[in-house]
Amino acid sequence: MTKRSTTATNSNDNNTNHSPTKRIKMADGGGVNWGDWMGSYKTGSLVDNESERIDRQKAAFGGETIARLKDLNVLIVGMQGVGVETAKNLILSNVGGVMLYDGGVVCKEEHRGSNFYVTREHVLEGATTLGAASLSELRTLNPFCRVDLLDGNSTLSEEIMNKDVLGSRRGYAAVVVATFLPKKELFQLNELARANGIAFIMAVTNGVTSSIFSDFGPIHEITDATGEPTQTLAISNVEVLDSKPKLLHVAGVKEGEQVVIVTVAQNEHGLEDGDVVVLEDMRQGMEGLNGMSLTVKRVAISSPTSAKVDTRGVAFKTALGLPTESVVSNFERQYDFYKTAFDEDEANANKKFPVRTITIFNRLALVLNDDNGKKVLENTSVDAFREYQSGGLLNQVRPPIFKQYKSLAETLQGTPVPQMLRGEDWELGKGVEVHLSLAAALDFYEKNNHWPRLHNADDASQLVDIAKCISDSMKDTEGACWAQSIQYGFPMGEPRDLNEKRIARYSRLFAAELTGFCAFLGGAAAQEVIKASGKFTPIDQWVHHDEEVLAVDECASNVGPLFGSRYDYQIAILGKDFQARAANQRVFLVGCGALGCEYLKGLALMGIATGKDGKIVVTDMDRIEVSNLSRQFLFRQPDVGHPKSVRGAMVVKKWNPSVNIEALEKKVGDDSEDYFNDKFWESLSVCWNALDNVQARQYTDARCLFYSKPLLESGTLGTKCNHEVVLPFRTSSYNDGKESDDNENQIAMCTLRSFPYLPKHCIEYAKQAYFSDYFEFGPEVYENFRQDPMAFFEQLDTMDSGEQSRALRMIKAFIDLQEEAGGSIDFNACVLIAFNRMIKDFRTSILDLSHSADEMEKSSGKKFWTGTKRRPRPVDWNDPMPLLMEYLYSTANLYASVWRAEVVRDRSEFQAVVDELKLEQPIWEPSGDKVDLSEGDNEDESGGSGEDDDKLKGELYKVDTSKLQPAQPQDFEKDDDLNFHIDFLTAATNMRSWNYDIKASARHTVKVTAGRIIPALATTTAMVCGLVDIEFAKLVLGLQSQGSDKFLNSNINLAAGSGNLTTFAPDPPVPIPTGLDAPQPVSFTSWDRIDLSYKLNELSVEQLVTYLEKSFGVTVNRIFLHGDTEDRALYNALDKKKLDWAISFDEEGKVSVSEGVYTHWPQIRMAVQMLGRLPPTSGQRAMFKTQVEKVKVSLEQTKESFMKRFQGNVSDAYLQVYRPAEEGEKQDYFDAVFKGRDYLTLGVDCQTKEKDDITLPCVKYTF
Repeated sequence: MTKRSTTATNSNDNNTNHSPTKRIKMADGGGVNWGDWMGSYKTGSLVDNESERIDRQKAAFGGETIARLKDLNVLIVGMQGVGVETAKNLILSNVGGVMLYDGGVVCKEEHRGSNFYVTREHVLEGATTLGAASLSELRTLNPFCRVDLLDGNSTLSEEIMNKDVLGSRRGYAAVVVATFLPKKELFQLNELARANGIAFIMAVTNGVTSSIFSDFGPIHEITDATGEPTQTLAISNVEVLDSKPKLLHVAGVKEGEQVVIVTVAQNEHGLEDGDVVVLEDMRQGMEGLNGMSLTVKRVAISSPTSAKVDTRGVAFKTALGLPTESVVSNFERQYDFYKTAFDEDEANANKKFPVRTITIFNRLALVLNDDNGKKVLENTSVDAFREYQSGGLLNQVRPPIFKQYKSLAETLQGTPVPQMLRGEDWELGKGVEVHLSLAAALDFYEKNNHWPRLHNADDASQLVDIAKCISDSMKDTEGACWAQSIQYGFPMGEPRDLNEKRIARYSRLFAAELTGFCAFLGGAAAQEVIKASGKFTPIDQWVHHDEEVLAVDECASNVGPLFGSRYDYQIAILGKDFQARAANQRVFLVGCGALGCEYLKGLALMGIATGKDGKIVVTDMDRIEVSNLSRQFLFRQPDVGHPKSVRGAMVVKKWNPSVNIEALEKKVGDDSEDYFNDKFWESLSVCWNALDNVQARQYTDARCLFYSKPLLESGTLGTKCNHEVVLPFRTSSYNDGKESDDNENQIAMCTLRSFPYLPKHCIEYAKQAYFSDYFEFGPEVYENFRQDPMAFFEQLDTMDSGEQSRALRMIKAFIDLQEEAGGSIDFNACVLIAFNRMIKDFRTSILDLSHSADEMEKSSGKKFWTGTKRRPRPVDWNDPMPLLMEYLYSTANLYASVWRAEVVRDRSEFQAVVDELKLEQPIWEPSGDKVDLSEGDNEDESGGSGEDDDKLKGELYKVDTSKLQPAQPQDFEKDDDLNFHIDFLTAATNMRSWNYDIKASARHTVKVTAGRIIPALATTTAMVCGLVDIEFAKLVLGLQSQGSDKFLNSNINLAAGSGNLTTFAPDPPVPIPTGLDAPQPVSFTSWDRIDLSYKLNELSVEQLVTYLEKSFGVTVNRIFLHGDTEDRALYNALDKKKLDWAISFDEEGKVSVSEGVYTHWPQIRMAVQMLGRLPPTSGQRAMFKTQVEKVKVSLEQTKESFMKRFQGNVSDAYLQVYRPAEEGEKQDYFDAVFKGRDYLTLGVDCQTKEKDDITLPCVKYTF
């Protein structure tokens, strides 16, 4: 064992230099159990596979809701498309149990168009029910969810009363009816559910119509209406104003009344009047206020309109840093000044002084009186706020909401304006026909003992009559659903004719279903079930969706007769010509994650690419991880580690062997255009994005723009989702909008470094500073130096000063570690390194900071630890807490990974190593080093002086790198619990939190925050993918030729109730002004381009410039590769101006230089001046003349080079400018792409003669 002294230091209170004599244990004792909540020590049976699976789901729901879901048992009635989709999504969502009921419906061939688990064998057996066919596959989706099939001997009314479902000792929390039941049975089931606190969901699809109904009973408690994160606001000041000033406005507080004003550290608190907060972390005599719940109000101030205060300006924001009384005083002076000037102006006689109200978003008022005028705070509590010095948090809380829901029977009659998914249809009252059709179908069954039959005209006629009868009977009933005129969503009471054609179509297509509607309803219904936990707001109460545009051709010979195909339902609705077109579609699916799995399912069920000319190409570079299994339903545990695209394609190929599908693991981007070339893109019918990042979306959109291909785009974020249909020349494109992956609020580095006050500050610092320095950046620059010192020093010159200093210090530290370890770093050395890091980061630096702050207080006489600045406390190894061992364990093992030493995963063994090392905490003494106490965001805080850096460089130049030990930089990976990454971040985060007395963070919270985990749910994914499947069907039908209004985009939040379920027509293309006057094009769209074809006689650059200038009446400044942002160009007018530049010598040796020369070669100005001053006989003239002559040669070479390019072919100029100079992969790739194309895409920078900028589309130059 290598023994070495530590550089750590101990506390002011205890300078005894000794190590712990007993093992560190958790409070409950018994063995080595520190770190039980961590992950990397867990192997085999200790691994929590269930927790790993639902990781992304937990990020959306939160731990409390995840636990509640395990108590939910769900009964699903009906196992056709909607039923199996709902079951799939609930099982993936990890509810406690799912019981299936199929009503004895036997598998038929047409069921294979919507139930993806029904096989040809099930159909041929002739007796297998839909539930039995689905059961085994549904069980494999999630081993932690109980799934079973209700036997045929049980009735639904009996089963719903079961109090021990699937052996859980619990009853049902929800029932989902995914098929039509006889009216009496349906209503009875609904009433039983209502009477027993069971959520009742009905989700049915018939032809081109779908309906969802949600009933949570007579009273339902919603604990979190939206699922949006609540605000945690750090208090920076509290003031008690005994008399509210006139200019200060707080709702409900009169002038002269007492008010408590809280200033928060955040620029914007984000709260509304009436929001509730709970006080936390109040200190220094204010502890008694902790846990108090208070209502807050916004704070505003009056300002003269003529003052034109810029609320976004620096001056205003700086002023808000003053105490409230000072802020008010400044505004009072401003108010008086402008008011006086206003009153003195005779033109303003009898006019009211114009005033604006400015909300101060960093201040809140605490409500002192309730609505009845009763004091919320006693005087003693108000006085306590006067003692405020520092600390304190306002935690927003959402009081529960209680809602009442009506029964199915009530709402079938009493919904005058049923909601439609498409807002325009809702406002026009189109939901009336759907609602009446659904009610009529129930009555139809009562009369005929069967449901409306497929394409049966007699049944359709009868259903229309029943619907009309229901409507007529409801006319005199207030609040009923009947055929009345509706404007902007409001019933007008005037009778109108029913749309009998829509009702008849509903009947004719009643028996058929499309997979898109099934997926949509399966996602929405499953999400409604989850709301039984109290999380999120249920829909209110009906939502219908009708896509009548899909029934575009109802010719009898097109939609029938049907001969037992798996696509019969689809043919019955969309037609045989649709099926023929579908078979030969060529689809490029980019991504095979959660969205991609759903899309592959839909494509296989629809029979896409089953013809000889059809093909699906799916590409995804990722491998399957355990956390994917909770929503990427094509994958199972044995698939973990395998390519997503390959395994996804294998599954759907089994479902539909006729599908032609190719699975790739290729990235789609500007570095793969040799594979995804013109031939590939031009062959496509549609590009279908299933991506999770903006950059990739922008690239595929740009490709679709160039090749004029439709694009289907979608995305999810927890319960939120959207989709977009991009149609060539008819809609705006994805790139027309502005979106970025960089949507996070940045936290000032000074806050992270020295003055954290929120848990997220500690998480970010642990990730950005500790992990990055010790395990990413440090090992990386060290390895660059070790492998090639000279190349490293060249690279060093490209870094900014702060990064240079950081790199040099990290390399020196890594070398010093080896010297201290005797040349080789083993695991014991890793423990010592980890111990020193712990002492330095969580003790020495803390003591240094506190000491410097104390010295500043002494010298200035002002308190330092005020507002959000918390006085930190150092850790103490001599009085250890379990967290210290958790930090040592994860950090030492991470260093072992860096130095390629064998890790010690067993905790007892690690404890023994620590005991043997007898780690000691040195005594702390003030170092004398300067500690940065500034509150500004100093970006260069890591930088040293130039002199220190030069010294470090000198030392490193002398190092013999051949003797250095290799290091392995760590690539941060959040989903591998065996790599110690999240364990280290959790321990480091909570060590820092302990230092600053900040609430500790759970491991999963650290993982989500540091790993930038995007919340993801199976329910949202399935729902939005179903909607996109429907839009794809419209593309295959060719509806784009009928206008973009036949298509729908969506923006949906499944958490926030009916008002957040919206679809709408796509926006038209965004016009881009050219700046030209008619008859020239005054605008264009991103779909447009200028096509120039010169395949026989290629243009020179000069001819191209001339053509563009004459054609558009412009002056061309630059021609460059379209999209290139670098300062490169095939043609630059500035280079052309150089042709007029000259350098000449007269007979007397005087030099004449064009002024433009100096802009490019400024170094010869002095030489020219000296030649003008020196006499002809001066010996110094030769030196200056040589300088000028060299520049003259360079100028002539520049002219020659320009003319060669200018007069040469455009393609040659392109090669000269853009082909990589160095041989290798980049040059080979460039050549491969260039060889495969006979065109260039060029951008043109041009102006009018008056110097007005002109914008032209991309130029496609074919040669």
